[in-house]
Amino acid sequence: MKNLVVTSWTESTRNLFKPVIVLVITFAATVKLSQSLYRYNLRRRSRARSGTMSSSSSSDNGTGVQARRRSRILSSKLYFDIPNSKVPLIYSSAYDITFLGIEKLHPFDSSKWGRICGFLLVDNVVDKNCIVEPLEASKNDLLVVHSEAYLNCLKKSANVAMIIEVPHVAVFPNCLVQQKVLYPFRNQVGGTILAAKLAKERGWAINVGGGFHHCSGEKGGGFCAYADISLCIHFAFERLNISRVMIIDLDAHQGNGHETDFANDSRVYILDVYNPGIYPFDYEARRYIDQKVEVVSGTTTNEYLRKLDEALEVSVHSFDPELIVYNAGTDILDGDPLGRLKISPDGIANRDEKVFRFARKRNIPIVMLTSGGYMKSSARVIADSITNLSNKCLIDTGKNMTAT
Repeated sequence: MKNLVVTSWTESTRNLFKPVIVLVITFAATVKLSQSLYRYNLRRRSRARSGTMSSSSSSDNGTGVQARRRSRILSSKLYFDIPNSKVPLIYSSAYDITFLGIEKLHPFDSSKWGRICGFLLVDNVVDKNCIVEPLEASKNDLLVVHSEAYLNCLKKSANVAMIIEVPHVAVFPNCLVQQKVLYPFRNQVGGTILAAKLAKERGWAINVGGGFHHCSGEKGGGFCAYADISLCIHFAFERLNISRVMIIDLDAHQGNGHETDFANDSRVYILDVYNPGIYPFDYEARRYIDQKVEVVSGTTTNEYLRKLDEALEVSVHSFDPELIVYNAGTDILDGDPLGRLKISPDGIANRDEKVFRFARKRNIPIVMLTSGGYMKSSARVIADSITNLSNKCLIDTGKNMTAT
């Protein structure tokens, strides 16, 4: 997902937040200091981990860390049986973020996920009773990838404010931030993890949310507080007898989070098509992309789809995955203020169709995540693309199913 730019306050916004303006000014220096300390601590922990790994790598890699990870995954409740009356379309009303109007200060449409499902219901693409509702990821689930130190840093509102890049969040009690921001994110994480199980069973699954590709196990950013893609893949390794996963990341922004988490991991192949001229400018993480396709600002639909075709063809000869995680951000849309590409709505549908056909032709289960997209029109475009996949019989949205 993308760099969040907090726009200047309008007059109406000033009036809305007049009671906290003084607090915002008072806390500004604190937030700045917290940001510096947060980054310093991350660097210090990284150096400490590097030293530990060099001196006792066999202990860390072979026993304790892997054993704890496996135990957490096997004890998780996020995988549960889904009746055949349900379709692998995952959504919960808990996904949507409402936070005293503050969410409107961010370019991301925090009600996008519910609006997507609303369009699908109105268009009679799926029945409400057929949608799968996931469970919230617990702390034990998150510890599969995240460190205790990182999860603890989320208990400070200033740190969450930096990650989602909405400074006003820093002045609110953390209990409120947990409820209004992090709880919706944890529900979406649960949806992404469950999607892999459903994809393995049904051939495909779409989480109408997730795709927090800027978050790694030790660092959040760009509106991404939890590393749902990395978590999904580790669960698949342990629970689904899967050993090779391909990430196809077509969000406009580089997926530096999962790239960092799976650096030099031969089990994961990353195809990332991104605009190099926008956030996150993570040159270190770019080293870990197996197949890098850069599309500069202003790239149009035909050129984009041509590059995608070429990239998919190359990947066929490079890797043989047992699962595809498709990060289908719509911030490539023409007019998106952060993606800066010029892809039409039909181009989005065509893109998604190409990826699903790629998976279907090779009989590879596919998980789709909706990821970034910073225009109100994104919800409609995503719903239309899912409808197109259904019309092309690349997914079955269950309208003809009977309850069991």
